[in-house]
Amino acid sequence: MSEMTAMILLGIALVFLAGLGAYACSLWQEVRRREAFKRDEIRRANEKCLASLDAIARAMLQEQVDLTEGALRCKVLLEIIEPALMERPCFHVFGMMHARTAHLHTHSARKALSRRARMKEDRERLAIEDEYRSDLFDAAKAVRELTSGWPEGLH
Repeated sequence: MSEMTAMILLGIALVFLAGLGAYACSLWQEVRRREAFKRDEIRRANEKCLASLDAIARAMLQEQVDLTEGALRCKVLLEIIEPALMERPCFHVFGMMHARTAHLHTHSARKALSRRARMKEDRERLAIEDEYRSDLFDAAKAVRELTSGWPEGLH
């Protein structure tokens, strides 16, 4: 092989490697862009969940919402934000309310119940709410503290 051919092949190889390097850099930039987008989406979702949590906790404390409904909604939102939050002792009551009321009918299934069956379920729900009333108010206060101190309140 002549020296000229070797130089041409070397030039082609360098151009090819430069192209591969440029492509690799563009891929890394795309990965960083997607990671930043994902972080931003998670942050926005958490902000929306936190705003909802705060509104529900406020409504619970002012007794503008059924305590059972508030507890169930808080449980779901806390699990969305960070499942480990439900392991905190102050939030255990939300899980207990879920477990104790899971068998009660909701939405269209509740509407399909007879008046007597609905009243029976309402009495049961109210008895459970009365049993956990102070713990639910304490948990609602803890939710308000968590939402006001976010994200430091996470740890």
